[in-house]
Amino acid sequence: MSAPIKYLDRFYIDGQWVNPSSSDVIDVIQPGTEQVYATVPAARQADMSRAIAAARTAFDSGPWPKLTHAERAGYLRAIAVGLRARVADLAQIWSSEMGILHNQALARGERIPGIYDYYAGLADSFQFVERHVPMGGGYGWIAREPVGVVGAIVPWNAALVAMSWKIAPALLAGCTVVLKSAPEAPVSAYLLAEVAEEVGLPPGVLNFVTAEREASELLVRDPRIDKLSFTGSSQVGKQIAAIGAERIARVNLELGGKNSALILDDYDIEAAAASLAASSIELTGQVCSALTRVIVSKHRHDALLEAISAEYAKIRVGDQFSDSSDMGPVAMRRQLDHINRLIAQGVDEGATLAAGGRRPEGLDKGWFVEPTLLGNVGNDTVTARNELFGPVLSVIPADSEQEQVAIANDSLYGLNSAVFTNDVDRAWNFARQIRSGTVGHNAHRNSHAFAFGGFKQSGIGREGGVEGLLPYLETKAIILDEEPSVAPI
Repeated sequence: MSAPIKYLDRFYIDGQWVNPSSSDVIDVIQPGTEQVYATVPAARQADMSRAIAAARTAFDSGPWPKLTHAERAGYLRAIAVGLRARVADLAQIWSSEMGILHNQALARGERIPGIYDYYAGLADSFQFVERHVPMGGGYGWIAREPVGVVGAIVPWNAALVAMSWKIAPALLAGCTVVLKSAPEAPVSAYLLAEVAEEVGLPPGVLNFVTAEREASELLVRDPRIDKLSFTGSSQVGKQIAAIGAERIARVNLELGGKNSALILDDYDIEAAAASLAASSIELTGQVCSALTRVIVSKHRHDALLEAISAEYAKIRVGDQFSDSSDMGPVAMRRQLDHINRLIAQGVDEGATLAAGGRRPEGLDKGWFVEPTLLGNVGNDTVTARNELFGPVLSVIPADSEQEQVAIANDSLYGLNSAVFTNDVDRAWNFARQIRSGTVGHNAHRNSHAFAFGGFKQSGIGREGGVEGLLPYLETKAIILDEEPSVAPI
């Protein structure tokens, strides 16, 4: 199976498919077969600098920032149309790059164009210019203008989703973008670049390269980049924030999570188990918002382990392109090694291995692991403190509901959480006590429709909704002696 892309040997810079500056390449490995799916060029610093220069020129001298928001929205709607025509290609790429079930990739891929439509709609409803009354007299306005050139760095688990939540609001705002894809999953960005070319996006507005660390660091350090938007691990996010601070670069960070599910005593154990088991295997557990710390009363702990184990026994692990599979492989060998190492360490620290933890029988090729359940986990242990990024649940017993909240908040992270209870008022009260960017009720839930992001080391800023547009805008106060003759826009 080959990637459905025309120019896999080039980068998309300044509206053209350009040859790389070196012969360095990156092999993209299909995680279910361990075979090469695609080979793409690896950007050197010269390639990155060329992309940055194109974006800088397009912002400083090109037409893009001068267009009306409605005109830019027209391009976003055209991108949405182009992506809808390529959903089948997207699903094939997504499954081949990181192992998501193909039928799941199709379903999720159909929703991605809506991101561009949503932000196009804000061209009419969002107040980019607001009238204000200055305290000292005169005529005042608040104008929200594009922040400038954006360096967008995206992860490998849901590449086109992550890049769309950055690129759509950035383009509507009037920014230009340098997109740096993950070396493990670059082909999705090629698809988006092809669509950008097809819709006639002006040269330099969207530029795309794939790079390893050295060239990527140039994107972070280069003063021609006004804003950095990163999705990935908290460790890398800290490095980006530190480098950006040297020049006061604007930074948006959507980082890791170690997310809690609180199972209150009034909620049915079997229902909670079914929900947790199903959500824990989405994208083979490679989801930053996954509910991986399950906190339950001590007297219900063993019953919950038994119920989740029963659900895991039903899950069929196998080829991500087969309709008979419920879960595919993890994305890469190092990810599988990381998961296995932390599972073993968790058991060494006293956790009970209640289910999984092995390679599934009959799967000798590919990076597969059974969905895994650890019980009697202490909140100070490695599996409770660290993001495994795989299909692993840690069940933590608590003496009381107050301790459940305390355990949930005793984490470096604060991205997502959930409260399982039949009482919606109790759900609201617990939600207000938990320090996380999202709190769901009786399920793994999040919504980019109004905001997604985290407290503490889970990040800075939000993506999605109006809150996802604001980071790409600078606020300017304008105070005049008289009313201008032209209507402010």
